[in-house]
Amino acid sequence: MNKFIVLLLLCSAQLGFSQTAEQQLQSLMDGYWNYRLQENPTLATGAGISDFNHLLPQVSPVDQARRLRSEEEFLAQLRQVDRDELNRDDQINFDLLGWVLERSIDGLRLNTSRIPFNTFSGFFTGALRASYGVPMNTEEDYRDYIARIEEFPRYFSENIENMRQGIREGFVLPKIVIDGVLPTVQAQVYDNQDQSSLAEPILDVNQRLPGNVRADIVEETRAAIRSYAIPAFRQLVTFLEDEYYPAAADSIAASDLENGEEFYAHQIRVYTTRTDLSAAQIHQIGLAEVARIRAEMDEVIAQSGFDGSFEDFTEFLRTDPQFYANSEEELLKEAAFVAKKIDYLMPEFFGTLPRLSYGVVPVPDEIAPNYTTASYNPAPIGGIRGGAYWVNTFALDQRPLYELPALTAHEAVPGHHHQNAIAREIEGLPAFRKQLYFSAMGEGWGLYSEKLGIEMGIYNNAYEHFGRLSYEMWRACRLVIDTGIHSQGWSRQQALDYLSSNTSLSTANVRAEVDRYISWPAQALSYKLGEMKIIELRQRAEQALGNRFDIREFHDVLLGQGALPLDLLEGVIDHYIETNI
Repeated sequence: MNKFIVLLLLCSAQLGFSQTAEQQLQSLMDGYWNYRLQENPTLATGAGISDFNHLLPQVSPVDQARRLRSEEEFLAQLRQVDRDELNRDDQINFDLLGWVLERSIDGLRLNTSRIPFNTFSGFFTGALRASYGVPMNTEEDYRDYIARIEEFPRYFSENIENMRQGIREGFVLPKIVIDGVLPTVQAQVYDNQDQSSLAEPILDVNQRLPGNVRADIVEETRAAIRSYAIPAFRQLVTFLEDEYYPAAADSIAASDLENGEEFYAHQIRVYTTRTDLSAAQIHQIGLAEVARIRAEMDEVIAQSGFDGSFEDFTEFLRTDPQFYANSEEELLKEAAFVAKKIDYLMPEFFGTLPRLSYGVVPVPDEIAPNYTTASYNPAPIGGIRGGAYWVNTFALDQRPLYELPALTAHEAVPGHHHQNAIAREIEGLPAFRKQLYFSAMGEGWGLYSEKLGIEMGIYNNAYEHFGRLSYEMWRACRLVIDTGIHSQGWSRQQALDYLSSNTSLSTANVRAEVDRYISWPAQALSYKLGEMKIIELRQRAEQALGNRFDIREFHDVLLGQGALPLDLLEGVIDHYIETNI
């Protein structure tokens, strides 16, 4: 009998005894977390659990069917728990587990695994970084790493078969997306296995191991990369070139896919965590925000003393050499300087600061050409690295320095690193919640952090203020462009023109962003909608508490439950207000 079904039956049996609602819920949360670890080995690795470090996920149709049965049973068992008998913290756990299961079940029923990558990330980039930052101290650690590399052909083949099903059923990515992604995949087909990032752990094998063991590890890792990883990428390149690209869509709209309207509605629910907004409503919210922010941008241009139109000013920002670094090192140093400046200011705005550090790291060369401006990559729990604020150093003439304060506030502190590290260090939080991430809260917090930078004093001149506004405009434009592309028939050129004409983003960034929205429907909606909700909640708390409002306490409460959908976050803040009036 399937081990997960056995686990569910045990949970069911336990629920049959006279357990309290709290005990029933705890049993389900424990069972669900164990299920998640076994179903997703890379999640387990990130959670600091090494039992599955030798594996990659199983994603065949049989595996997907098993997950659907298991999660439907978990949800059925959850609905047998009397929520009214739970305390407030467990009611949040109950609601959150239900939300996660419902969205996952929706995705499994829609079979979203038929499109397993986008321009930003995917199964192959996840495989490359599955063991990044994991401590390798023993021979077993290295053996697990080698075994995981040997999983590449099986894992890639399963994803390719899922994509073949997508071809048969009309659920495929557009050709323009494959044009951007293919060079990244091709770049992994190395003539020399030592060029692969997978070789990094053997550049300095733990010196405490015997010399003959170290030599075996080096040779066996090289052999695994040469015989398993590189052929897997070669197979993927051949498939994308010969089968997938000819079948890829000419249309860029998710709504044109098989069952596309339902798929896009699902994506909106997943990424915005809201069920009360349609694509048409989000489009209108975006248009209103674009108009508001544009008025603020015009004010900053006037204050700067620049003599010319909005278009003249953005062209000046895009082309004047004073705004660009002359070397990768200069760009990284400037980003690091901004980060440390914000670090110094953090205690004024937060009562709780995380123990985990972070660093400024260049985006890997192998993915940089098609990658976004920057990102945050959390450290595995118990790993040997801190959080990574990735800065893209490719095409320096497209990476303006005046955007760095807003970018750093979003990706590092007080944005993603602070939020992510705090969530992992919360005591008493159920294990399944420490690895959760919701774009609406996470990206909403990142964008809110950019605006918080005004209060923190991180913007030094009109150009940096305009850079922040350009970033906010960028996120407002996403509401218009994403819904325009996927529900209103917008062309790619229409989207490019709209983003370019309303922001100071470089041409390379505009292209990368629009292609990201095409390949990743609705994810881009999470930023502005999340930020608007956080601002709304702060204003509600300020108005209700008056002089008793404490910004440090508010931020700690907002982040103190870890990642939450927006409606649950609203409940947390409303409770905070009620108990402090």
